[in-house]
Amino acid sequence: MKLYVPLLVMSLGVVLISGCPNECTLNDLLSLNNLMKSMAATVLENARIVCTDVTQKGANAACPADSTPTGCACGMGCGSWDIQSQTTCHCQCANIDWTSARCCKVAAKS
Repeated sequence: MKLYVPLLVMSLGVVLISGCPNECTLNDLLSLNNLMKSMAATVLENARIVCTDVTQKGANAACPADSTPTGCACGMGCGSWDIQSQTTCHCQCANIDWTSARCCKVAAKS
């Protein structure tokens, strides 16, 4: 997957830098669209989403460094939470006994 991201960026860069000599035709745009779809499909075929749950005492639950919280749950019937610093679930009610985070990352298929 690491190989496909630079290829995608380089493809877009070439198109944006060189542009079309005079005007882009509909066929040029369709070709670019097909190329992008093909590259995206290849990346998706080689990637998977890996998720894990983290539960900690108190009002915060931190995800591992390589993952991002996609949802949070709070103890004491609290439904108010936010994600802080893109890594930590934070329950906003007072005296929370536990906080849980659903932590996910994109990984290469093995």
